Amino acid sequence: MAEEQAQQTATQEAPATATEAPAEAPQLSIADLQALLNVIDVASSRGAFRANELTNVGGVADKLTKFLQHVADQQKAQAEDKAKAEQGGAIDEGKISEEKPAEQK
Repeated sequence: MAEEQAQQTATQEAPATATEAPAEAPQLSIADLQALLNVIDVASSRGAFRANELTNVGGVADKLTKFLQHVADQQKAQAEDKAKAEQGGAIDEGKISEEKPAEQK
């Protein structure tokens, strides 16, 4: 009985929210993905998954780990580039040659 009343109340409130400003699409951050990886680790250590599910769970955990490592590497590279630019070291060292020009005959 109480569940029916709660559903009716939710149904009646739904049209009111539809006329309001549209809500933003849900967002996932890197911190959310890291938290998800932590949840997977805790759940697996507590035996929340069956043996036949561990391959899939492990695959997802591996993908998350690789993605998070890739993002961390990109952020580190961007921070290094920014630090070089601020120090005036924006010249690409690979293009500078210390060799003396060849003498022409």
